[in-house]
Amino acid sequence: MERRDFLKTAAAASVAATTPTALTQSPAASTPTTTRPQSPDMIYRQLGTTGETVSAIGLGGYHLGHQADPKDSIKIIHTAIDHGITFMDNCWDYNDGTSELRMGEALQNGYRDKVFLMTKMDGRTVTEYNKQLEQSLARLRTDHLDLVQFHEVIRMDDPDRIFADDGAIHAAIAARKAGKLRYIGFTGHKDPAVHLRMLEVAKAHDFHYDTVQMPINVMDAHFRSFTHQVMPVALQQGIGVLAMKTFGDHFILESKTVDPIEALHYGLTQPVSVVITGIDSLPILNQALEAARTFKPLTDAQIKSILDRTQQAALTGKFELFKPPPTSTAPSPTPNG
Repeated sequence: MERRDFLKTAAAASVAATTPTALTQSPAASTPTTTRPQSPDMIYRQLGTTGETVSAIGLGGYHLGHQADPKDSIKIIHTAIDHGITFMDNCWDYNDGTSELRMGEALQNGYRDKVFLMTKMDGRTVTEYNKQLEQSLARLRTDHLDLVQFHEVIRMDDPDRIFADDGAIHAAIAARKAGKLRYIGFTGHKDPAVHLRMLEVAKAHDFHYDTVQMPINVMDAHFRSFTHQVMPVALQQGIGVLAMKTFGDHFILESKTVDPIEALHYGLTQPVSVVITGIDSLPILNQALEAARTFKPLTDAQIKSILDRTQQAALTGKFELFKPPPTSTAPSPTPNG
């Protein structure tokens, strides 16, 4: 899909394990939610081929566990939703569960119905996935999740473990059938080769992911690029792309090559469904909201200017600390709980 065509569209307790043959079954019917409130100051986009409409800015869950007072976290979440952000990001392991607990509290009193709620699981086996899923449902105080993603697929053997006979994919499919989750995706940030292998293994098992989350930022284009290597494959397969690491935590901004609004506008210009950004205070939330309000797709000349400015800083991976350095090969297989 051409970027300009995409942007035109964008603007307008425990689950029992299934057998491996379940991978060939059609996904459970899921009716997209279309009644979430929208704000004229927010951008909304289609989430891949799910039929879901979500905010192009996603509220990152990790930073919501950093406030000393939980009430501050809840105020950030409520303010974000009140200003049109509908995509909520979280993970079972963020801040030892604190991020999910705070989001769960914030989504009471009618807020749950206003959002598309996503979280992630670290478990690679049926048993571990089911255990974590039940914990996340309890923390988030909901009976279902809109999207659950396999978290940190960063090792070359992660796809094999997930699709093994006792792999977590079978638990995810069973949970979807049981109505505990609606869509299935995966995330990672180490090396594009791992993402591509995950897509290949899924295809070999006749399984289609709904979403994929990966680094999309002003430096990624120059070094171990998910933008160039993974995003075209995902788009061709109708998978919703979730961009993360816009600021590389804070290191990309420390390079002094771009400012925050410019970095967010770069991410929003890409053919992604959502740019998930970490927000730990109301000023940072207002920054993200301003980026949405003022967004116009960057021109080719503007993109070239950004990439020219960031090229030298990006080549060593110095500001993308979540990727292996240039001297490293793709991540090797190692144990992962």
